[in-house]
Parts: sequence; C-alpha cells; structure tokens
Amino acid sequence: MMSTQKTYFNWSSGKDSALALHYLLQDQNYQIKHLVTSVNTHHNRVSMHGVRRELLVSQIESIGIPFSTIELPEEPDMEIYQKKMDDCVSLLKAKGFEHTAFGDIFLEDLRKYREDKLSKYNIKAHFPLWKRDTNELINEFIDLGFQAIVVCVQSNLLGSSFVGRMIDKDFIKELPKNVDPCGENGEFHTFCFDGPIFQSPIPFVIGEKVYKEYKDPKNEKNGIGFWFCDLLPDSQE
Repeated sequence: MMSTQKTYFNWSSGKDSALALHYLLQDQNYQIKHLVTSVNTHHNRVSMHGVRRELLVSQIESIGIPFSTIELPEEPDMEIYQKKMDDCVSLLKAKGFEHTAFGDIFLEDLRKYREDKLSKYNIKAHFPLWKRDTNELINEFIDLGFQAIVVCVQSNLLGSSFVGRMIDKDFIKELPKNVDPCGENGEFHTFCFDGPIFQSPIPFVIGEKVYKEYKDPKNEKNGIGFWFCDLLPDSQE
C-alpha cells in the first residue's frame, strides 16, 4: 500500500466534485487537506456554476476542510487564467502538497491539460471518477443520499425548465439522448447541498432564472447561451 498522500482537491461546488471527494475521503491512501475553488470576482460567484460565494463558503464549512479561492476576472483570457492557476499551485506546493484531484470523468484533452500544467511542479493529478459510466455515476450519487440542484444549463441543449430542478431519477429519465447524464460536456452544472460528505445540509432558497450569453471559444462568430437559476442563502434555520 502506498503511503498516505497530502492532497488538495479542486472543488467546483457540484455533484461530480462531491462524489469524487466522497471517494477520496474513504480512501486511506489520501489525506484531503485543502479545497480550491475558482471564483468570478466580478460577480462574486463560483466560475461556470454561478453559485454565490456565500453558499460556497457555507458548503465548504459544512464539509469541514480548509479552502482557498482562485479569484478570476469576469472573462479571463488563457494567459490570465494560467497565471492565477500557477500562483495557486506554487503556494500549495510550498505548503507540501504533491498530489491533487479532480472530478473529471472522460474529457481526455482536459485531463492532459491539467497533467501537463501540474507536471512542472511535480504534482500528481488523480481522477477518482475517470472512465466510469456516467449513467451509473449519477444513479450512485442519488443512491448514496446526495442532493443537488441544477443551477446552469446550456440553452441549445436544455430548456429553461431544467434549471432549478433537483437531481433525481425523473430528471435523468427526461434528459435528451444527446445530453450526458452527468453533464460532463458542460450541458448542465449543479450545486450539491446535502449528502455523506456534509455535516449538515446547506440551506438556500431558489431565486430567479436568468439567461446570459457568452463568447463561444469554439466559434468566435457566435455566442453560447446559458440559463442560470440563482440560489439565495437562507438565514431561516
């Protein structure tokens, strides 16, 4: 058996992160000592997911692991993005971290990108969900008692009726055939608010739905649309 490895986890606030972290916390080969999340500083929300910082903080406090954020501008170019990432990794490396983990499932290019960028720091990347069947993963997520709500959908693949819905068996059944059950291609994003990794559920109330368009990195002539469901911290506990 390998020695216990001091590891930081790249926490997105969603379901795949939650399931991957759950696996790692059960694995005696890893010591998860830190969580890292990218935050859009302009909007004060989790990058891509659009979850408010207050809910992210409540979520991580319920997990009970120290964390830090990578503060990104509204629409960072790759140079700025990589500089921010390098600063974060350098700091963690100086603190003795030699391992990290992600919730990626099957995007080969993304995995290679992560591994290549981390290699110069001699940090080993781990992917506990890698190559798992996504239909099995989403059902296991539900069966383990995790709860998550859809906070963002890609509008050309899913209508606004899907955003703001809970991840359950009915949600899986109603997904179009061209949408991955875990949304691994970016079709949808979630906020995980309860489950075995949390000391207590994260309280929130559902806010308004908002449509936004962004530059499409694959096609600069066209924008790409997303529906977001705002979640508000619920102070009535």
